[in-house]
Amino acid sequence: MSFETITLEKKGKIGYLTLNRPKVFNAVNAQLISEFGEALNEVEKDDDIWVLIITGAGKAFQAGADISELVKMTPLELHEWNHDMLENWRTIERLKKPVIAAINGYALGGGLELAISCDIRVASENARMGTPEVGLGIIPGTGGTQRLPRLLGKGAAMELLLTGEAIDAHEAYRIGLVNKVVPEGQAVAAAEEIANKIIKNGPLAVMLAKDAVEVGEELPLDAAVEYGHKNILLCQSSEDAKEGLTAFLEKRSPQWKRK
Repeated sequence: MSFETITLEKKGKIGYLTLNRPKVFNAVNAQLISEFGEALNEVEKDDDIWVLIITGAGKAFQAGADISELVKMTPLELHEWNHDMLENWRTIERLKKPVIAAINGYALGGGLELAISCDIRVASENARMGTPEVGLGIIPGTGGTQRLPRLLGKGAAMELLLTGEAIDAHEAYRIGLVNKVVPEGQAVAAAEEIANKIIKNGPLAVMLAKDAVEVGEELPLDAAVEYGHKNILLCQSSEDAKEGLTAFLEKRSPQWKRK
C-alpha cells in the first residue's frame, strides 16, 4: 500500500513501520492516525512478517499530537480523533506478532503512549521521553495514565505524568521504561538484533506467550495462570511443538511451519 505520513517495508521476516513527518517531528495528525491503522492491519494479515519494528524518520520517534490540528477541533472531532489513536495502540497490543519500538529521538506525549503500547522498547542515547501534556493544561489521552503505572509502578508514573518533564534514555532505562539504551543512530539496529533472536523461536509459541501476558495482565493471578495453562496446551498440540522437540533431540535447527 502507498502512504504519505508513514512507510511500511519488509526485510526478511521483519516489518518496519516508520512514522514519516520529520519536519514536524512525526507529530500525529488525522491522516497519520488513519494510515497507521491501515498499516497495522496489513502487518497482521502478512504471514511473512514475524516481528514488527516501529520507529520515526528524522530526529524524533514521535513528538505527540499536531497541535495546529488539535486546537481547531470541536469536542466531537477530538473524541473521534482520540478514539482512533486509542484503537491503534490497542491494535499493537492485540497483534499476534511482537512489536518493538526503536526510539530514535523525542518520544513525547502520544509518542510515548505509542512506545509503551509496544512489547519491547529500545532507545538511542539522544532520546528524550515524557508526558508534557499537563504543561498545556491537558492530560495524556491515549492510555498513558493507565499504561505507565502498570509498566513503571505508581510513583515513577506519577512523577512523569504530573511534572510533565522529559527524561533521557539512561533514566528511562533505570526506571524500566526502556529495555536497552544504545548509541545514537543504532536504535533500529538494536531492535533488529532483538527481532532476529525472536524469529529463531517457534512463531506460534511466541504468539501464545505474548497473548498470555497481554490477557493475563488484566486478570487475577489464579485466572491468569489458568489462561496461560490453556495456551500451553494449545501450543504443545501444534506441529511446531513436535518439530521443536524433535529438532532438540536430533541436535539440529527446527524448521518452523507456523502450524
